[in-house]
Amino acid sequence: MSTIDAKYLSGFGSYFETEKIAGALPAGQNSPQRCRYGLYAEQLSGSAFTAARHLNLRSWLYRIQPAVVHLPFRPLAHAALDGMAAHGPITPNQLRWDPLPMPTKPTDFLQGLQPMATNALPAERIGSTAYHYAFNAPMDGKYFYSADGEWLFLPEQGELKLRTELGTLEVPPGWCAVVPRGVRFQVEAVGGSARGYICENHGAPFRLPELGPIGSNGLANPRDFQSPVAAYEEKTGSFKLVAKFQGALWEGEIDHSPLDVVAWHGNYAPYRYDLSRFNTVNTVSFDHPDPSIFTVLTSASDNPGTANCDFVIFPPRWMVAKNTFRPPYYHRNVMSEYMGLILGKYDAKPEGFVPGGASLHNCMSGHGPDADTYGKASQAELNPVYLGDTLAFMFESNRVFRPTKWAMETSLLQKSYHQCWAGLKREFDPKKG
Repeated sequence: MSTIDAKYLSGFGSYFETEKIAGALPAGQNSPQRCRYGLYAEQLSGSAFTAARHLNLRSWLYRIQPAVVHLPFRPLAHAALDGMAAHGPITPNQLRWDPLPMPTKPTDFLQGLQPMATNALPAERIGSTAYHYAFNAPMDGKYFYSADGEWLFLPEQGELKLRTELGTLEVPPGWCAVVPRGVRFQVEAVGGSARGYICENHGAPFRLPELGPIGSNGLANPRDFQSPVAAYEEKTGSFKLVAKFQGALWEGEIDHSPLDVVAWHGNYAPYRYDLSRFNTVNTVSFDHPDPSIFTVLTSASDNPGTANCDFVIFPPRWMVAKNTFRPPYYHRNVMSEYMGLILGKYDAKPEGFVPGGASLHNCMSGHGPDADTYGKASQAELNPVYLGDTLAFMFESNRVFRPTKWAMETSLLQKSYHQCWAGLKREFDPKKG
């Protein structure tokens, strides 16, 4: 399939081929002695060469210059990332933050990147890192890639344009997008400024969860995921290539745009997904299933059934369960949960947890609805209710998240978060049934 005029290719994990110039893809082989149009052949591998066929991730790129053409990297200071190693003890307390303010001075995506919590071991390809971002300036002359993991983008304000080696993704709020490990890209704010969340997944690449008893339909449908078509940039000059490697940033000079792939084929590519297409599954009788029914993507760990990182959403949905406390129940979890809000209100905490903000409930830290929500929900008349104005998400991991030093010291940290449960009064009376 040669796709020249289309904008996106559809299907999660599909093997695609796309060319911006007809005939740029070699016929019948990956690395001919000489590629047409004077292009170079380069393979981008997202897995070991010997990975099982269904797990093998790789794409062949046909580009103007190969990725080796740049000057040596040197360390690049970044106050937020450089401070990630300077944490104190991990607290078992429940934590919640207000949104990042939009910058008042020109700030590009990398400058506006704020790590919040991590459980990563990049050298061992384990764990994940949660970031917030807020920026208002383009990455002029600057390109970026992460050797530490793939990047899941969740815009909260402002549409993003992700210009990658393999093509361009437009990502408005209400969508997500993933840029694989090692892929070079730029981030632009279509309206001039943007704010949102990122999960850097250091472990196994995200994939769709198994459906089990749900059957062949439900949750995220593979056909709704979109990858970009080839769209090369032929530009020379003085540019910077920024690499994230083992938690630190490195910068090298490059005399051309690295977004110069004229054609590519493979199954290792950026993709985007409209979260409104998620087919929510829920109870139609009593109680409610575990939040794992809201999993969009999962990164597997070595422990079967236990995720290195799950990407979970709480989208608009009907609530119909009878004789049931409908908001999320009080619970403690062996998994650790980093949550954010993209739209509207979260049904368990309609106040204090706002779009652009976040909360962290680490392993076995109790959490659940605030006192006001409990009071209303435990007395509510249980008619069918549609929760329409909401979109929350969670990064759930089998590893404890360590908040960054900045996250623990910023004025955005809500010191009084615990008081949202202070109104849960003792109601026990052994004489009442």
